[in-house]
Amino acid sequence: MVPCSYSLVSKVERGIQAASEQFARACDAALHAHGVLIDAYVHQQAGDIDMHRRTMLQTLVTLAAAPASSVRWEALRHSVAAAVGADHDRWAQVVADYGHAYYRVSGDELMDNLAADLQVLSAVIAAEHGPGRERLLSVASRLSVVVALSMVVTGNTIAAGRWWRDAHQYADASRERDTILLSHAWDVVNGCYDGRTPAQVVALSDQVLHLTAGSSSAAACGLLAGRAQALSLSGRHVEAIATVRQLSDRAEGLPGPVIDDVDGLWGWPEHRLRHTETWVYAHAGRLNEATLARDRALRLYPPALARLRAQVQLHHAAALIRGGDVPDGLNLATDVLDDLPAEHHNKVLRAVAGQVVAAVPGTEWRRPEMRELADRVTA
Repeated sequence: MVPCSYSLVSKVERGIQAASEQFARACDAALHAHGVLIDAYVHQQAGDIDMHRRTMLQTLVTLAAAPASSVRWEALRHSVAAAVGADHDRWAQVVADYGHAYYRVSGDELMDNLAADLQVLSAVIAAEHGPGRERLLSVASRLSVVVALSMVVTGNTIAAGRWWRDAHQYADASRERDTILLSHAWDVVNGCYDGRTPAQVVALSDQVLHLTAGSSSAAACGLLAGRAQALSLSGRHVEAIATVRQLSDRAEGLPGPVIDDVDGLWGWPEHRLRHTETWVYAHAGRLNEATLARDRALRLYPPALARLRAQVQLHHAAALIRGGDVPDGLNLATDVLDDLPAEHHNKVLRAVAGQVVAAVPGTEWRRPEMRELADRVTA
């Protein structure tokens, strides 16, 4: 009388398998129970939710006694929210907050807060066995991306590599396409700075390139941008230019809030497109296009993003050198490094400055300007 096998009915009767809402409704109708079985199903579900909340609270109360004060306060905040049944997505807001804090707060403060949030998140994930687990794994992936990015800029590439791998693993387990793309996108972009070979970085982008089909998102644009840069480093300039043009077309379809997020991690403002164009055209030796992209990027970049503005100028210096104007290129790069405050001189900036040095032909290495730049890059 119900569209179920004898085996399923038997398992539900014996408590081996939980009933679904569809099963409860079918049995209620077949047995003319007038809603009794449906009510029983609803009450059972409510009991499961209540038990999950109690488990979560017990876990968070334990964390609230942790030695680190930041962990205690974050665990206390989540336990209060769980107790009152706050239904907004607190972890989504945590991820958004880190996207905006990344370029604003010091590295030490950022990492201290990440350590606290990740400790609480790990406890929450361990207590979650329902459909919310995949959403929490997406959060774990995105926070792991922030950790990896922070380690790259300090030159801790070995530890960063571990966090990148974890970010991919959590993203895959979340089965959320944009999270999978995002974790690979930032890994590909940073692979152009952390010492990996260009071929390795291009291969990493190949793994998820198919997910960008039909997707106009910040993550899809980020992957295409990183891929274009890696292709440039590989000397595959025709493919790199084709990719950056594809990126330009894709960026036109981005929603307004994504474009307007000009100084966070998770958006895709126009200055990122122009930055990528500057990189690609500079490596291809196409000075006119590189200059146009550089000028657009500098007009768009917020003044607070001083390091990224400097990187665009360094790309232009390399373009000048490849175009034969070696003295001006070297002087520009040296001036950019001298004008940039010391706190912005991180691993990524030095990698870009190293690309300027690498663009200088061997016949020009004896120039005084070359020695001055080389000294600053290795300082």
